[in-house]
Amino acid sequence: MILGALVHASTADAQDFSSISCALGAGCDGACDATCDGACSDRMSGRAFLFCWPGQSSDDLRLNLSEPLITDRPDFTEASSTVGLGVTQLEIGYTFTTDNEGGTRTDSHTYPELLVRHGLLRDWLELRVAYTAATFDDSIVRTTGSEDLYLGLKIGMTPQCGVLPEMSIMPQMTVPSGSRAFTSDTVLPGLNWLYGWDVTDSMSIAGSTQFNRTIDGGSGGEYTQWAQSATVGLSLTDTIGAYTEWYAFFPDDADTDPVEHYLNGGFTKLFGNNVQWDVRAGVGLNDDSDDFFVGTGLSLRYL
Repeated sequence: MILGALVHASTADAQDFSSISCALGAGCDGACDATCDGACSDRMSGRAFLFCWPGQSSDDLRLNLSEPLITDRPDFTEASSTVGLGVTQLEIGYTFTTDNEGGTRTDSHTYPELLVRHGLLRDWLELRVAYTAATFDDSIVRTTGSEDLYLGLKIGMTPQCGVLPEMSIMPQMTVPSGSRAFTSDTVLPGLNWLYGWDVTDSMSIAGSTQFNRTIDGGSGGEYTQWAQSATVGLSLTDTIGAYTEWYAFFPDDADTDPVEHYLNGGFTKLFGNNVQWDVRAGVGLNDDSDDFFVGTGLSLRYL
């Protein structure tokens, strides 16, 4: 869900994508404080990233809170930036999904899709807590309840430097706290690697690679599910952005759960620097995927 980062550059003076100076070690904005060994000696509490690329200035590690908020909504790909020390960001939403399989139509509603992001201890460290409830209706049985709570950390690793990406990693897990119909009854850990590039002033690209332990929908056994995404974002005006995205799930040694591919897109609208409204829609690209989904949401940043 990296749309905010795609539409708005994470730093005002981000390097042009065509530059390869950092990749060659020639430097971007001067020497990285002293040694250019990939870890700047700058004061840690004022940095949005743990490391800089060789030859990169420590100024590139700074967080700019005068820029519009960067959200994890509404796409699948999370933002590769953190919110900043002491900053709290609330993101909520609703999604309707429908699928027709074997003549049986199943509709689902997820809400409030609450994600709380809070800058903890350092600008480069973000605490993440997410709560979602769901209703599933297959015309025979209607099931409503809470899903398991999501807990995670986002760690800012590097800012963009030429062709070298802005990156973060997210250790994450779900804990068995949901309703009987939705809980996994066990802790399910995972890891998400996030990366992105500002290509031009109005276009960015990003992606994520992650793996998570999950429960097979048929047998109830545990397996590792891989997920991959790629997204392109455009800034249409100063306040309106758009994106298109592909993402997929790849079960590793699952008993019944299939591979699923999706294509989706959407728009965002900024109201000042700290409020963003979004809308999205998507389709499944193979028979085992859900047929269609549509959703909307709102993000608020508190400095």
